[in-house]
Amino acid sequence: MISAIILAAGESRRMGKLNKLLLPFCGEVLIHKFVKSVFSSNVDEVLVVVGNEEEKIKNVLKEEPVRFVENVDHMKGMTSSIQTGIQAASKESNGFLICLADLPFIETSDFNRIIQSFTDFYDSKNSLIIVPVYRGMRGNPVLFSNQFRDIILQHEGEGCRGIVQKHPESVREVVMGNENVLRDVDTIEDYKMICKE
Repeated sequence: MISAIILAAGESRRMGKLNKLLLPFCGEVLIHKFVKSVFSSNVDEVLVVVGNEEEKIKNVLKEEPVRFVENVDHMKGMTSSIQTGIQAASKESNGFLICLADLPFIETSDFNRIIQSFTDFYDSKNSLIIVPVYRGMRGNPVLFSNQFRDIILQHEGEGCRGIVQKHPESVREVVMGNENVLRDVDTIEDYKMICKE
């Protein structure tokens, strides 16, 4: 069982006053396009962690069969949202797919490639981290086996990069066929660039 945890609680500070997840992209709202791609993949549950502009995010996704989880501490940063999602995920879950929602080009097939690698390597006795790679560069999302549940919940760094770095013996890289796992939107310049394509 794979639980997808979509992080949608942040403030997009580098975008100024704009919430990047609510911007239009390819004829729909960015967060909606992303969530649809996740939901169509081989995950078993989809949790959307909300915080900043919670009601707007929920309204955009009101037709999607996802479970919303409120991060009351979203001001503390990404790690608090990851931990909120992990705590809310099914106890039956074998893996946690940590999804940064600002990857506008990522497709269902990309998620499935990561999930298939997890299935291929997974062993309930050993910890596992699946990291997507394109041309030697690591991207997102990253899939952690359930052995990392308590490690993530106790983690104090920003995001999960530090956990990946501390456990190289658990990491399996999956080579992706495109750069979708690398192309995020952090600034208004990033957004303008992707809209030209």
